[in-house]
Amino acid sequence: MPRLSIITVTYNAERFLERTIQSILACGPQPELEYLVIDGGSGDGTLEIVKNHKSHISRWISEPDRGLYDAMNKGLAMASGDFVWFLNAGDEVYDATVIPALLHAIDTQQADVYYSDALFVEDGGRVVGLRSKVTPHTLPRHLTWRDMALGMKVCHQAFIARRSIAPTYPVDNLSADIDWEIRCLKAARKIVFLEFILCRYLTGGLSVQRHRQSLMDRFKVLADHFGYAATVWNHGRILLRAALFRINTPNE
Repeated sequence: MPRLSIITVTYNAERFLERTIQSILACGPQPELEYLVIDGGSGDGTLEIVKNHKSHISRWISEPDRGLYDAMNKGLAMASGDFVWFLNAGDEVYDATVIPALLHAIDTQQADVYYSDALFVEDGGRVVGLRSKVTPHTLPRHLTWRDMALGMKVCHQAFIARRSIAPTYPVDNLSADIDWEIRCLKAARKIVFLEFILCRYLTGGLSVQRHRQSLMDRFKVLADHFGYAATVWNHGRILLRAALFRINTPNE
């Protein structure tokens, strides 16, 4: 049985998928790893890329879905690894040492959740910086679910959970990833911060493209976990934190 399932969700992602696959291949053969691709019925060249790498892809499907989180639920259902790691098309393993180091941590630390920082990268390749430095979200070394009261502390692509505690995603909420992380953290008995960077995160995803709806959905998620009154108060703190971050961050 594989120790780790990496899941990539795609839809018309021919511009981005190759970089994700190559970043995984750069880590070398890993018998404890399975790699799954969940495609939403792409009409471009995405499936040609998948077929070109079929010897390195454990399983893949291509069929219509109800959106990103429906596809991610399909990936969860298909996964057989002890742990699941979502790296969507365009995201990359940070470097060739990451997967061996992660598998070693899984074998020795015996935790339920592993997390670290993510390096933000633009489509053209320009490095923006570490998420903990270029956003107001500082990264706690001792993470608990209560740290999410002010928003998503850990980039989803830098968050790896034991499959047995991983819930399904609500498919109608653009902030379903925050809900998923909180539920994983609530269920986890041991949470480990990794000293190495896990991923390169391609900026400009769905929550950025539909930012207003994403913020409304985030409020719903946080109110569900922390209560309505506390979430109203915390959103005031979020706005203040964002304003102070802009003031204190020099323009390039």
